[in-house]
Amino acid sequence: MLTFKNFNIADWFSFYRIFATPFLFILIWFDLRLIFTWLLLISYCTDAIDGYLARRLKITSPRGSQLDSFGDQITLIVGLIGLFYFETDFIKANICLILIAFIPYIIQMLIAYFKYGKATAFHTYLAKLSAVLQSVFILWSLFFTPEYVLFYTMIIIGLLETFEEIALIFMYDNWASDVKGMYWALRDKRRLKKETQ
Repeated sequence: MLTFKNFNIADWFSFYRIFATPFLFILIWFDLRLIFTWLLLISYCTDAIDGYLARRLKITSPRGSQLDSFGDQITLIVGLIGLFYFETDFIKANICLILIAFIPYIIQMLIAYFKYGKATAFHTYLAKLSAVLQSVFILWSLFFTPEYVLFYTMIIIGLLETFEEIALIFMYDNWASDVKGMYWALRDKRRLKKETQ
């Protein structure tokens, strides 16, 4: 039976990002850009903290990985909505490029849900780099103004990460967490066992 005692400290940092989402939406609704941006920064910081704690304290788990991924996704969504609301002109001017990057991400999510019944939690190096770039771009845009070098870099890395995730979904018949990337997947015993059967 799942109770509060079953969750560890890393899980609670992930929960923070999920619980903070409604409050972030309220701040957007009331047009409180600066407060929204600072609280969004805190959410992004918890993403770095929970992963570090899980590895440091050796409390990683498939449940924790899935919870972390869900927290990441919902924080990304609210960050993008905030960016759309507060920087509407920038979004409209670059909508085609944003869609080019976003549509493959949606396709990747649909493939994952169709195959596994839930989102992936590979946590590849490219995914981590992409998440950092996304958060830096969104925060920079909200604190200051959108920076095109950051924007283009974020789009390129985001596309590469999405295509890698799609490839990994086809490589793993069963849901797997914490796959560092394609190179490591080729040597992953969880996948190799399936191939030798």
